Amino acid sequence: MRHILAVLVENQPGVLTRVAGLFSRRGYNIESLAVGQTHDPEISRMTIVVDGDDRVIEQVVKQLEKLVDVIDVRDISEAEHVDRELVLIKVKAEPKVRGEIMQIVDIFRARIVDIGHNSLIIECTGDEGKIRAIEKSLKPFGILELVRTGKIAMVRGPKYEEE
Repeated sequence: MRHILAVLVENQPGVLTRVAGLFSRRGYNIESLAVGQTHDPEISRMTIVVDGDDRVIEQVVKQLEKLVDVIDVRDISEAEHVDRELVLIKVKAEPKVRGEIMQIVDIFRARIVDIGHNSLIIECTGDEGKIRAIEKSLKPFGILELVRTGKIAMVRGPKYEEE
């Protein structure tokens, strides 16, 4: 089962290395990892997506909680939450097909962020399904490059600290 872990950490050098090291030492693959500073510049939030059964994830959470720089760890997989990813896709776009690509971009409520002589860079945000769908729709034109952020997620309702 896929789990989404929300981890609050002290915004200090080396924290990411220690957290990622904990997963690698135990042989778990991180599917997605996004880290960013919160509204408090002293705290960062990591959103980690990892596959594993409930028992394995429970152990990982306990190990994370033991790390000095970790403030809080929550498995938000089962909670009502909003999640998003960002993708940048560079696609072949000769002038004769640009109109068709622009229609696809509009359908997905994405945007064109760069125009090259024979290419476009498209930015799209959404859940995993939307990202897969726009990628599939643009593939016939020829994807030159693609880069995705990790998943970020937030529980609906009260702020994180009050849960």
